[in-house]
Amino acid sequence: MHTQAGAPLSRRRFLALSAAGVATGAAALSGCALQVSTGVSGKGETVTLMVKPDDISPELVKQAQKDIGVKIIKVPYSITKLVAMMTNGNPPDLVRGVGAVDAPYFAARDVMEELDPYFAKSSVLELDDLDPVNDLWRYDGRTQGKGPRYGMAKDFSQDSMYWYNTALFDKAGVDYPPESEPVTYEEWLENAKRLTRRKNGQTTVFGGSYNGVLTPNLLASLTVAAGGSLFSDDFSRVDFTAPEARKALGWYIDYCRTKVGPSIIQPDPNTWDGPTYQANRMAMTNSGYWLGGLINADKKLAPVSRLAPAPVFEGGARTSPCQAGTGLWMPKKARKKDAAWRVFEWFFGEAPAKARASSGWGIPTLKSLRPLMPAQEDYQKRVLKVQEAELKHFSVIAFTPFATADSLYAIFNQFAPAAMRGEMSVDSLAGHLNSAMNEQLKRGKEQVG
Repeated sequence: MHTQAGAPLSRRRFLALSAAGVATGAAALSGCALQVSTGVSGKGETVTLMVKPDDISPELVKQAQKDIGVKIIKVPYSITKLVAMMTNGNPPDLVRGVGAVDAPYFAARDVMEELDPYFAKSSVLELDDLDPVNDLWRYDGRTQGKGPRYGMAKDFSQDSMYWYNTALFDKAGVDYPPESEPVTYEEWLENAKRLTRRKNGQTTVFGGSYNGVLTPNLLASLTVAAGGSLFSDDFSRVDFTAPEARKALGWYIDYCRTKVGPSIIQPDPNTWDGPTYQANRMAMTNSGYWLGGLINADKKLAPVSRLAPAPVFEGGARTSPCQAGTGLWMPKKARKKDAAWRVFEWFFGEAPAKARASSGWGIPTLKSLRPLMPAQEDYQKRVLKVQEAELKHFSVIAFTPFATADSLYAIFNQFAPAAMRGEMSVDSLAGHLNSAMNEQLKRGKEQVG
């Protein structure tokens, strides 16, 4: 049950938050002296933001002071530290989160401030200007995508889309994927096999990378593309043996088995696709529009790079979700809510948002900022045309509120390598994932109450 707004936060809820956060490295903050705002400072208020270093640069912190007269103190993001601060009644004023997976989790535990009253009064963030991707930050007590707003995405990509390098396609004699129609996942994998290059047992060129943002929400997205849902109607169970989820899991394990791209049994030494793609050692990368920020800066790579629609499964739905939607939310017990909202408006709708929109590192989450997306060069115009056509296929793929994506990811990584190496059947893997993940979800449901 979703507790009523204002209900006291039980210790059990915080223990639930804490337990689920164990999978996310908590060491980041050990030994750090924690600064917490204690009141008015300088010209205006001081607000505490719990973020990762890349979320808000030191330059932006200075710019906030100059633009809106609010001093920002940054605390490094750590779910363990967040739970400790909330339990002590001293939470940050704004917290970074990945909308696609964090919003239902924290909203169900009743620790997030409903932001509808703030949006209603804002002249900076107007409801009819919000891109539908911001619905990832809505939760009605049961399902993500509906109900009150609890946060906003800073920018986004449709993360099942992929970039490809036409020079590597030419070299391998493989036809380019169409830019107006999606290929099937089976065709994508076939192309990846033909594009892969190996020498002396080493992969010299990955044919394609397809790992999504995090495996649990990738599998949830693939299952919807296959025409089903990974989660039960009440989000309390997964079923990898259902035909659509089995198809999604089977395809992903096949991708890992064929070793056409990085996976947990064949890690990319660069740890992410960007540098490998840039070095012409990856023919396709399942990175959405945001990778254009890196591609545009490379004048040799940009003209040979193209963006393609999210693939489809034969007979399945055409869907092009966002698996991240990273942004900020406000804890219910935050002390500086009005000052925090002013930072929120500035970050999502003013100078920082305009700078992000024109950088190409993601699609702006305000529709009015879309004209700022890079379109000077022909190749940028081409990418924009593909991206704009894809926007109409966006939909929210609701994630469970009963477990963190990280905890489900840890379970997947425990069992999947054996299947990826061909030592376990996909059906056997599906059974293992069902029992372990459903146990985790059951505990989470009990904790939410």
